[in-house]
Amino acid sequence: MSPSTLPERTSVLEVKVENIEEKVIELQQDLRDMNANISTQLKGMQAASTLQHAELGNKIKDLETLKNRWIWTIAGAVAASGWIVANIDKIEKFLK
Repeated sequence: MSPSTLPERTSVLEVKVENIEEKVIELQQDLRDMNANISTQLKGMQAASTLQHAELGNKIKDLETLKNRWIWTIAGAVAASGWIVANIDKIEKFLK
C-alpha cells in the first residue's frame, strides 16, 4: 500500500461515516415524526371509543328501562287476570 493511498482511503471513509451519520439523524427524525403521528391517531381513536362506549351505555340503559316497563305491565296483566279468574263468580253476580 502506497503512502498516498492511505490518506485518500481515510478521506473516503470519513465521507462515508459522515453520510451514515446524516442518515441516522434523518432516521431518528422520521421515527420521532412517526411516534408523534401514532400518538395523535391513538388519542383520536381513544376519544372516538369513549364516545361510542357512552352512546352504547345510554342505549343499554334505555333498553333496560323499556324491558322493566314491559315486565311490570305483563306482571300487572297476569295479576289482574288471576284476580278476574279467581273472582269470576262475584263478577258475574255484579254484572247481572
